[in-house]
Amino acid sequence: MKSILENSRRLVVKVGSSLVTNSGTGLDHAAIANWAAQIAELKKMGREVVLVSSGAVAEGMQRLGWKKRPSAVHELQAAAAVGQMGLVQVYETCFRQHGLHTAQILLTHDDLSDRKRYLNARTTLRTLLQLNIIPIINENDTVVTDEIRFGDNDTLGALVTNLIEADTLVILTDQAGLFSADPRKDPAATLIQEARAGDPELEKMAGGAGSDIGRGGMLTKILAAKRAIRSGAHTIIASGREQEVLVRLARGEAIGTQLIAETMPIAARKQWLADHLQVRGKLVLDDGAAKALSQGGKSLLPIGVCDLNGNFERGEVVTCVDLNGREIARGLVNYAAGETRKIMRHPSSKIESILGYVDEMELIHRDNLVLL
Repeated sequence: MKSILENSRRLVVKVGSSLVTNSGTGLDHAAIANWAAQIAELKKMGREVVLVSSGAVAEGMQRLGWKKRPSAVHELQAAAAVGQMGLVQVYETCFRQHGLHTAQILLTHDDLSDRKRYLNARTTLRTLLQLNIIPIINENDTVVTDEIRFGDNDTLGALVTNLIEADTLVILTDQAGLFSADPRKDPAATLIQEARAGDPELEKMAGGAGSDIGRGGMLTKILAAKRAIRSGAHTIIASGREQEVLVRLARGEAIGTQLIAETMPIAARKQWLADHLQVRGKLVLDDGAAKALSQGGKSLLPIGVCDLNGNFERGEVVTCVDLNGREIARGLVNYAAGETRKIMRHPSSKIESILGYVDEMELIHRDNLVLL
């Protein structure tokens, strides 16, 4: 079996907190220097690389003398602000040894949920890659709140993968890959070398968070792979402690777990819709409307909506569920919640008589709708 990274040109590499900070005991300068050297080698091989690095909060905790990750948002923000300085300084110094410049990019969910800011972030990242710069991305914990946080850098890595339409997402962790069971608890657990990204069986066998330093467990990595397939990207989960892991993967050696994307990439606009972690409302569809969306490729009309939840505005993202509560689609709604409540269960021809005006004949146009 060959590594899927061998034929990948554009990569997103995510490095976990326990690797960057030597399991939370402060920044591991030698490890960061090693990754810089490996990424420099990938650049020589013609690869484009975006690095998603955890470690700011963990480094801040170490500098502040905190042994346990804070739960209070203001303390988390303070730790991130302190730690980000050291983290980026070390990366810049290490990459400079190889004649490479870095760029720091801090993102929140708002940056990718707003269409204009999403496109700005996409353009910036692509420009940096064209300039031969290594973008180093982290969640902007210094301004984050519970409502806008990604929650873990595995998810952030997947969103960035879709944002720049990368070929492969590489998630480096302190585990050898995905196992059939938790190897810390079950000595009979075996490494899964290859599987289909998005396979529901993978989620069943995943455990919880792996350490007190990081936020992401194996489940978040599996869900990240599931998210990355929306742009047709593969995912590799491998140990960051494996010698020269990135270079060996790029040369075709199979290491860790490969999660293969078997779906075709979807349009960038629909990636953006699908990747909304937050939606502003929910529309409950009758059986006819659910079938028209999921099987017929149709737009959503007001007559197919049975009920709604949320106080959304025109142009915001809402989720569409069937009568059993199963999410089938997300899209940009053409009418606010109050207006939708008035026109639902009515044919489109009645919109003007009910509201006194008509913006669109569809509640959600199929061009602004993505099936899940």
